[in-house]
Amino acid sequence: MSCHVALRYFPEVSSDVMREFSGFLSFYTAWRPLSDTVKPRAVVMSEPKVPILAPEDTYKGWLFKWTNYIKGYQRRWFVLSNGLLSYYRSQAEMGHTCRGTINLATANITVEDSCNFVISNGGTQTYHLKASSEVERQRWITALELAKAKASRMQAESDDSGDDSTSPAASQGAGSRNSEVQSTLRTLNSKVEDLSTCNDLIAKHGSALQRSLSELEGVRLGGETSEKIRQVTERATLFRITSNAMINACRDFLALAQAHSKRWQKALQAEREQRVRLEETLEQLAKQHNHLERAFRGATVLPSSQSNPAIDSKGPVPGKGDVSDEDEENEFFDACEDVQEFITVPADPKYHRRSGSNVSGISSELGMDDGTTSLDEQSLASNPESPQSQEVVPVRKRRSRIPDKPNYSLNLWSIMKNCIGKELSKIPMPVNFNEPLSMLQRLSEDLEYYELLDRGAKCQSSLEQMCYVAAFTVSSYSTTVHRTGKPFNPLLGETFELDRVQESGYRSLCEQVSHHPPAAAHHAISERGWTLRQEIALASKFRGKYLSIMPLGSIHCIFEKSNNHYTWKKVTTTVHNIIVGKLWIDQSGEIDVVNHRTGDRCHLKFAPYSYFSRDVARKVTGVVTDKDGKAHYVLSGTWDEKMECSRVMQSSRGGENGADGRQKTVYQTLKAKELWRKTPLPEGAENMYYFSTLALTLNEPEEGVAPTDSRRRPDQRLMEQGRWEEANAEKQRLEEKQRTVRREREREANRSANPAEEALIEDSISDSPLKSVHHDNYKPMWFERQVDPMTREPTHIYRGGYWEAKEQGNWDSCPDIF
Repeated sequence: MSCHVALRYFPEVSSDVMREFSGFLSFYTAWRPLSDTVKPRAVVMSEPKVPILAPEDTYKGWLFKWTNYIKGYQRRWFVLSNGLLSYYRSQAEMGHTCRGTINLATANITVEDSCNFVISNGGTQTYHLKASSEVERQRWITALELAKAKASRMQAESDDSGDDSTSPAASQGAGSRNSEVQSTLRTLNSKVEDLSTCNDLIAKHGSALQRSLSELEGVRLGGETSEKIRQVTERATLFRITSNAMINACRDFLALAQAHSKRWQKALQAEREQRVRLEETLEQLAKQHNHLERAFRGATVLPSSQSNPAIDSKGPVPGKGDVSDEDEENEFFDACEDVQEFITVPADPKYHRRSGSNVSGISSELGMDDGTTSLDEQSLASNPESPQSQEVVPVRKRRSRIPDKPNYSLNLWSIMKNCIGKELSKIPMPVNFNEPLSMLQRLSEDLEYYELLDRGAKCQSSLEQMCYVAAFTVSSYSTTVHRTGKPFNPLLGETFELDRVQESGYRSLCEQVSHHPPAAAHHAISERGWTLRQEIALASKFRGKYLSIMPLGSIHCIFEKSNNHYTWKKVTTTVHNIIVGKLWIDQSGEIDVVNHRTGDRCHLKFAPYSYFSRDVARKVTGVVTDKDGKAHYVLSGTWDEKMECSRVMQSSRGGENGADGRQKTVYQTLKAKELWRKTPLPEGAENMYYFSTLALTLNEPEEGVAPTDSRRRPDQRLMEQGRWEEANAEKQRLEEKQRTVRREREREANRSANPAEEALIEDSISDSPLKSVHHDNYKPMWFERQVDPMTREPTHIYRGGYWEAKEQGNWDSCPDIF
């Protein structure tokens, strides 16, 4: 009803009163059902009908919702229906994606200012909203308050009816309750009739009162008296209008309650039961689907997790799983297309026949000499993951258990809240977060599956050798899947030797060569024809919900017989659920293994975990190509279980389009052969920090090691023995001792530098973004800094002398760091 229509019937009402009345009518007009084609009628004395709020109505509109401090308020489409306030990014999303819903039955609605208001349900959900105007905000507030009151009543009635329906005695007294409800409804109807009678009387006497007041206006009285009479008339008219609207609302509510209350209660109970059944069915279907996928992959002749192009084309979303559009809320995303560059299909049967009858032909295609057995026929015919095939009898029996991890409680948040944004190496962490191994020992665990390099050293073809090197690269991550404990940060000058010459043919040495930034150098040499060296520096950031660890530096593997020199870098490790939930680790990124002598290359992709991916978790795929870019092998598997390779017989373009719009490459491959499989963890590993068989022996005391060896570190030994309080005290002592030694070393370096050099150093530090850099003349004991001749990167390379010093038992040059 518009204002001019009301003025036609009530000309004596002032403009201020009519503005108030207009707002009252505009709210009820907005809530009228869309199917109601009757236009709003003017409110008159003889027909006091106004639009009302029907229970099935919904209120929709645009509001601005606070997301975060970067994006601020964002425009969202809100829908208020059945006591629930839901929002979407746009109206188009209403059919498939709801971004959030809050139940008004238990919510608090607070007005902040002219346009802002807050809806909260007690802490778990809070919406900070802003309307476009004060009038719009008031409409939403009124609608929300009414919806909240109605939702509260319906929830109370539903709880009462639910309690009654679950009671056996209640089913016997259903007839009496129905009679009681009918009696209550009849009473309400009687009250409404009484109100209607009162309304008629009010209308009758109100008309008489108005006429009397009109007559009084005509009487010549003082100006103040006339003004008082006019105000009384206006208020009486507005009171009559409001009373009529209230009576109509009560009558319509009674009619709707009688018609729909029982049906709504039954429908609600049916929906609840159906939801429970659907959840159970969905859980069963998910388990069956997972089982069928695994069975399918196990039965097919294609490489694992690559046999079906339709499945292969879908996969996890790379790198964007941790980005939230709004204020750290749970967002819902559809499964996206994987960016996998290739598809594998079975090779033509002629290639299979040829591989069995004409081995030399295929070998010649791979650049091998005639008569040389290929990777598929020889190297992989035996069980490649079985160390027993080497027939090496251990000279020394290593330990197979360590003391069980004690169950000590710790207030995690009290420690983590002061660590956000800091470098991980600079955070004073208690040993509760550690495992009883140092970072040097974790680095030595890369040699867990050294047999892969042993087999690679025997390969005649560099492409076959590349397959083993790539599998070795992936295998180094297999020990991290359950290892959520943080290794001890090594002290500067700390070393760790791993002498396995008699058992496995190799010996390894690690040394902490830098403390800020932390960096460790590693050198391993095998009697079976390979050398492995690396320098790893860790860049780590605590992001609040997860911890990212980015290894910096290159890994080198050199084979003596062929002089093939391979290099690669490590991928990013992410530790999730740092504050809340169960910790879990994921590896993601890409690795390029390059043979600098031949130009061969293997591109490995570690797919990040995605909840919506239909593919196997922790998946790794790769392609081995020669210097001309021609593919020869396709690798597939997971970094926590196994890796397989398939020989490429033919490749062509013509697969599905990738994420960049280009067509994927289709590889026709032979049957997959297993390169590597993870060795099962020892019994009771869950109580021993999930250590592997090798990890259990790394901290075992040994005679003759250097005094700087990690095995001699007292805080680490105390933690392994379960004496954590003593370990914490010892850890603080060692760290403070290291700081004292570093400060003394810096003072000596500054004293030895001449004034010109000192000024140059200070200028370089002041101009550098790394303000915390100190002038330090520390030099590692067993490694020296050089420029790598292959990669041209500065790195620390083993200078020699350690094993000779061990044979002589002469450790006089070693510093006292413990």
